[in-house]
Amino acid sequence: MPASLPLAVRWLGRVPYEPTWRAMQQFTETRSADTDDELWLLEHEPVYTLGMNADPAHVLDAGEIPVIRIDRGGQVTYHGPGQLVIYPLIDVRRAHLGVRDLVTALEATAIDLAARHGIRAVCRANAPGVYVNEAKFASVGLRVRRGGSYHGLAINVNMDLAPFARINPCGYAGLAMTQLATLGGPRDVRQVADEFAPLFAQRVALRVCASTGASTGASSGAIC
Repeated sequence: MPASLPLAVRWLGRVPYEPTWRAMQQFTETRSADTDDELWLLEHEPVYTLGMNADPAHVLDAGEIPVIRIDRGGQVTYHGPGQLVIYPLIDVRRAHLGVRDLVTALEATAIDLAARHGIRAVCRANAPGVYVNEAKFASVGLRVRRGGSYHGLAINVNMDLAPFARINPCGYAGLAMTQLATLGGPRDVRQVADEFAPLFAQRVALRVCASTGASTGASSGAIC
């Protein structure tokens, strides 16, 4: 059996949204057939993001939190400190993954992670994301361009959930939001990131490589 392809895992810490989004776009535009796949794990400063075709009416009262329209699918969501954001920058053709396969892998990894802490989480057929007792704790939204994926999954770990009440999360009025800390799970975002990466790599049949910091271009510099 051939060796699995490498996945460079990068912890970026707490970073602003727009420069990170632009870096994902640049990575995707400039990557070649030889570029290693990467998994970016991070937190964002407070921001609401609207998908390409999202209805701005779902932003009820943004207040002082910036609203950015971006190039993923889906409606509006919130990112902020205490939430783990996962960006898989994967050559989906090389990895033999369809968009649905990648969404399923992200959701299933969140379910696997929750189960490690005694939390029973599920998906819904017509509402992307991951739920516990009707409340959502993980949201998903992807973009594939030039065969490469970006954007990804956000897991509520230990954050202020109040900003979700100022939007219709993912376009659903009154959708309850929850988080791992409230459910008796881990409270540390970095711990959740460290647990998530190998579980996800296993789901997509990639091999985690040691790597630190942000990528500066299409060459990953992973230590494999």
